[in-house]
Amino acid sequence: MSLSKTEEQLMEHIWRLKKAFLKDLIDCFPAPKPATTTVATLLKRMNEKGFVGYKLYGNSREYYPLVKKEDHFKKQVTGIIQNSFNNSALQFASFFTQATNLTEEELEDLRKIVDQEIQKKRK
Repeated sequence: MSLSKTEEQLMEHIWRLKKAFLKDLIDCFPAPKPATTTVATLLKRMNEKGFVGYKLYGNSREYYPLVKKEDHFKKQVTGIIQNSFNNSALQFASFFTQATNLTEEELEDLRKIVDQEIQKKRK
């Protein structure tokens, strides 16, 4: 399952805080703050989707992530590669390097990363 844009924004706060009560999450948003009921509804949906869990303290819930940020984005990128690039990571990488306007320094850094991965594969 995937997250809506609003759920994704809320999930970013949960990943950053690691655990938080509803009030803590509302405080993360700039003014005008979203309604408490709106954030509670988002959290309920995110819980049903398996992205957040919670621990009860009386009537209060302390929310925490059930999905690691890295795992979530890895799944998203994999979906983009499958759906938009014929399941070809090479086509995706080619598009990424051409379309993102990387500087020469960033391309050199990317080359180092690729070289390191090549070395790992050879071992």
